[in-house]
Amino acid sequence: MPRQASFYGRIRRRQGDTPDPMKVFWRFLLQRNLSKHWLEGVHYAVFGLGDSGYQKYNFAAKKLDKRLADLGAVPIVEKGLGDDQHPSGYEAALDPWMSSLWSILNKINPKFFPQGPYLAISDMKLIDQPKVQITYHGDDNVDSQFPTNPDLKWIEMQIGWARSMSPGKFTHDKTRPGCFLKMIKNQPLTRAGCGKDVRHFEFEFVSSAIEYVVGDILEVLPGQNSAAVDAFIQRCSLDPDALITVHPREKDNHFLRTCTSAKVPIKLKTFVELTMDVASASPRRYFFEVMSYFATAPHEKERLQYFASPEGRDDLYQYNQKERRTVLEVLEDFPSVEISFEWLVQLVPPLKTRAFSISSSPSAHPNQVHLTVDVVSWTTPFKRKRSGLCSMWLAKLDPEQSIYVPAWFQKGTLHPPPPSLPLILIGPGTGCAPFRGFVEERAIQSESNATAPVIFFFGCRNEENDFLYRDFWLSHAQDGGVLSEAKGGGFFVAFSRDQPQKVYVQHKMRENSQTIWKLLSKGAAVYVAGSSTKMPSDVLSAFEDIVSMEGGLPKESAVRWLRALEKAGSYHVEAWS
Repeated sequence: MPRQASFYGRIRRRQGDTPDPMKVFWRFLLQRNLSKHWLEGVHYAVFGLGDSGYQKYNFAAKKLDKRLADLGAVPIVEKGLGDDQHPSGYEAALDPWMSSLWSILNKINPKFFPQGPYLAISDMKLIDQPKVQITYHGDDNVDSQFPTNPDLKWIEMQIGWARSMSPGKFTHDKTRPGCFLKMIKNQPLTRAGCGKDVRHFEFEFVSSAIEYVVGDILEVLPGQNSAAVDAFIQRCSLDPDALITVHPREKDNHFLRTCTSAKVPIKLKTFVELTMDVASASPRRYFFEVMSYFATAPHEKERLQYFASPEGRDDLYQYNQKERRTVLEVLEDFPSVEISFEWLVQLVPPLKTRAFSISSSPSAHPNQVHLTVDVVSWTTPFKRKRSGLCSMWLAKLDPEQSIYVPAWFQKGTLHPPPPSLPLILIGPGTGCAPFRGFVEERAIQSESNATAPVIFFFGCRNEENDFLYRDFWLSHAQDGGVLSEAKGGGFFVAFSRDQPQKVYVQHKMRENSQTIWKLLSKGAAVYVAGSSTKMPSDVLSAFEDIVSMEGGLPKESAVRWLRALEKAGSYHVEAWS
């Protein structure tokens, strides 16, 4: 590696994992033969994109910064830590960090910025070219490729062609679906009118079945509202039936590798539907900056330039993020902006798959996969009704209709335990989803072999409103079931709103500290799943109190004991926001 190289890293990860593009680089940096002087003379800057709702907030950025310094590299500026939880998003930390970086670089070598580090460029001629270019194809020799009644294979190829051409950073295995599913059950788990809508979905494979294990993740590509897609296409003066291919403008563009084989023309509307989130996701600040170059109305141009500036960051947050304005709504608010489709392909947020913990055991439900989904909906400060794209799409699917659901199976962080391993499960709300699969699996295993005890702590607001899978848990907690006292197990529920004093899972854990300590002493593994806000840290704090009290250890020793449990792979957390 050349000694004068410089690094500029942006890292974003929820659970503290190393981002996929960084993994090879990170393994290289961890080589034991690298001395503490190996990166002498190298200067670097690291900015991490994280979410402080997670325990390992910006962990990857922190460990990269430390490793580079340990190898002798020198930071140009102190590491920056962006936080999605901040009212203004990660830009709240990025703006001052970038200003410091440019200022220091300018002092190191003024030639980096011949016109100064803070030059504002408003000349349309100086805007970058979009990173993609669109080729429009005539109907000749193409119409025959589009069947009148598309089958499953054709739909799979369409998704693969579209997503492999998209500049969105989809990994290679996320272009074509791993399988297709058909919904066979759409069952509400919560009482109507209680303010929450949690559904139990059952799917069966309509393509080749994919093997999975309990604790795995199912990723779903949601369908978009057809009317919203049509409105976007009309607003942007696009031809929905135009046949297009999308190419990188520059040979070193990051998605050249994934699209070199994707030269099959696809209808523009299909491309939008499968790759561009036009009516759910909010655009980033750069979208407003580019729009300002294309605005012809002076008042719109001025407002867009203000939104794109550091001074307008807070007002942009109030207008955009807090209201969760969509790309379509933003474009409709600035009617003088006529932006090219190339720029739209680059700047519209990509249509992402949504990940759900699988709530079934394949042993209990062959050829099926089940999900437990909170149907997300809310009202913005200005009384706009919003809903989660994927959860609402799934909730509206009718099992009587043959709608193919594109899906991918992924390994989760909750690894399937062997039958001989005692389990302590904590899963309030929809965090119970993976543990439904765990209990189903353990019940089947217990039919032919002795199994270790399982205790499960569940939490919800009210016993009558949102006690998810009530009959299922109670059936396994009695008559010798895997959660029954007769099997050394237990099932404990915290109803947070059924009494004046709120009761959460951590309170029930402390009430049953002896039971927990008994299983921990026998080598039990801990599994925690649910909301990332406060629950994981509150549960960990409860474990620290229990280990300290029941084990007769000082608090500091209890903390170290639990860290050792985590390092040994016996304390698992799967949290989401």
